[in-house]
Amino acid sequence: MGLKKYRPRTPSLRHTTLLNFEEITTNSPERSLLRPKKNNDGRNSSGRITVRHRGGGHKRRYRVIDFRRDKHGIPAKVATIEYDPNRTANIALLHYVDGEKRYIIAPSGVRVGQTLLSGDTAEPTPGNALPLSRIPLGMTIHNLELRPGAGGQIVRSAGLGAQLMAREGEQAQVKLPSGEIRILKSTCLATIGQVGNSDHSRTSLGKAGRKRWLGIRPTVRGVAMNPVDHPMGGGEGRTSGGGHPVSPWGQLAKGKRTRSRRKASSKFIVKRRK
Repeated sequence: MGLKKYRPRTPSLRHTTLLNFEEITTNSPERSLLRPKKNNDGRNSSGRITVRHRGGGHKRRYRVIDFRRDKHGIPAKVATIEYDPNRTANIALLHYVDGEKRYIIAPSGVRVGQTLLSGDTAEPTPGNALPLSRIPLGMTIHNLELRPGAGGQIVRSAGLGAQLMAREGEQAQVKLPSGEIRILKSTCLATIGQVGNSDHSRTSLGKAGRKRWLGIRPTVRGVAMNPVDHPMGGGEGRTSGGGHPVSPWGQLAKGKRTRSRRKASSKFIVKRRK
């Protein structure tokens, strides 16, 4: 998907770079796959703010995405490529030959009218979903399962792609976009190809108002606050307090490793991302 730059007719348009949505084929989502989506404004069930800088934004409806790809051996035709307000990637509507309709994350290069398949018998072409045991080494994959049958949980954002590095017995080694190499079961399902909409990371919103449309509120620097509000607040004039950068609750914000050393899944990490 290409980018669109605007003439500087206004101060906000001077630095605005947005997607041109040339891959999008329809503006009408499939009604049977829409669900209501409540805006929680970053609050938990007790009403307390657990995620700061959230709130407002345009009302959205959730698109039900098929991350499992469990209709094995049943061909599906790509009907549309659509915009999804809930994720960075585009989505593709599949019409299966048995009449069912499902959304999937749109891989790069998949076009309307193309036939996709999932399961052991599928060919390793972009958009098809296969177990890691059936995918050739070195191929780019996405929508990757961490546990067989659980559905794709990682490598789902726009432009991302993992690489199948090695395979031995019932285990396979996959290099993730972060650089981490992780061991997974060979029966885990993955979709061939790279996630589409790779130009999403090159966009520039251009103005604060567009950020508010997305439901993101302003972020105030800790050093601009008072001592009662932040550990880095206060001081005569501009000062950072002379300490290390921390969160409002005193947690080191840069460089400190927060992963638990006793986490059970650590044994599946061959090489860490750092």
